[in-house]
Amino acid sequence: MLFAIICTDKPGSLETRKATRERHLAYLEQHRPHLVHGGPLLDAENRPCGSLLVADMPDRAAAEGFAAQDPYAQVGLFESVVIRPFRSVFRDGLRVE
Repeated sequence: MLFAIICTDKPGSLETRKATRERHLAYLEQHRPHLVHGGPLLDAENRPCGSLLVADMPDRAAAEGFAAQDPYAQVGLFESVVIRPFRSVFRDGLRVE
């Protein structure tokens, strides 16, 4: 099942994000088979201010565990994390539904 994981950084936390980025990317590499799409959300000046991941997980508990173990979450980068089931209709420009 697909889940959208939408994370919003705490204000003024760009340096924390930068310092943790390599551990975050290594964590995502370990979970590559589950990742459908992902990347940073950007503010008006094109600076990272959050994250969006779409992950294929067996259930909500697995999605929550995946999000909680992310190094960004571990260092307290996020002000909020929203996890919602997601149904893909278009992927890579093609209708998949």
